[in-house]
Amino acid sequence: MDPTTNLSEPMETQETLERLRAEAPGRIEHVESVEALDELAVELTGKRSPIASGRRSLGSAPPEERRDLGRAINDVAVELDALIDARRSVLERAERADALAADRVDVTLPGRTPARGTIHVIQQVMDEIVDIFVAMGYTVATGPEIETEFYNFTALNFGAAHPSRFDSDTLYVDYGDVPEEILLRTHTSPMQARYMEQHDPPVYLVVPGRVFRRDQVDPTHSPVFHQIEGLAVDGDITFGDLKGALEHFAHEFLGPETLVKFIPHFFPFTEPSAEMHVFTNGGWMELLGCGMVNPAVFEAVGYNPDEVTGFAFGMGADRLAMVRHGVTDLRHLFDSDQRILEQYR
Repeated sequence: MDPTTNLSEPMETQETLERLRAEAPGRIEHVESVEALDELAVELTGKRSPIASGRRSLGSAPPEERRDLGRAINDVAVELDALIDARRSVLERAERADALAADRVDVTLPGRTPARGTIHVIQQVMDEIVDIFVAMGYTVATGPEIETEFYNFTALNFGAAHPSRFDSDTLYVDYGDVPEEILLRTHTSPMQARYMEQHDPPVYLVVPGRVFRRDQVDPTHSPVFHQIEGLAVDGDITFGDLKGALEHFAHEFLGPETLVKFIPHFFPFTEPSAEMHVFTNGGWMELLGCGMVNPAVFEAVGYNPDEVTGFAFGMGADRLAMVRHGVTDLRHLFDSDQRILEQYR
């Protein structure tokens, strides 16, 4: 039907119905979507359509024409409804076919690879440190995180009144008037005693692991952190060997031009003791503690201090991760914020 034809006027003659019957099928056939067909159906047979207008005009038609005109209107309405329903079936089948094609999965294609995780930056640093010492001939060992007072303190020459034994410094599982106090280890050093009890010298050992202290949480402290303990015991080890091994480590980890210096310090289980400092980011910074193994430690594990010497060292993997990556707040390393963690893939 010509779009300019006005079909809203009452159909008073058979000529208007025949024009609708002739033109509407073509319009229905050329509709391309169910939505457009619904709009056309409203226009052709709805409440404001020519069919509805014709039915409303029956009351004003002459009585002798009313019956034939009503039958003609109904015949056209039935024909148009049938054409609309048929076209709707065709369009709905086509739309379903298009939707199925769009959703079709080609099982021969490779699957979608999910985003892969990565090793945490602290574990990356611990693995790298361990690899450096393994390349120097050291063995890797691990030990229990819940430790006895003997291995955590006594075997390492911590005196009975040492402040670190107090429950204000150490997290105890069983504390006080008990045969042996049980605690969360404050360092990985207990493996020095455990390993030497079970192995004759020489010993070249690194012990990575998690340790616990009653510390506050701030940019440089955490009650849970990570430490790597090192131990070398042999017949003629000197402080020069200690300095050489740790300077080699600093050059491997931070770069061959890294400056290193050793400053006297005190630890119960080493004598003499020192802190190793490195020059980084425009200033000197403590990197680790170290020293020659105290003869009292050898005696506690059954070694003869007249026959062996050795050195020990301990470093915080968290601090080394901060130095390596320029992190200024330790808490960032423990946050579960993917925006931070994904930077260290």
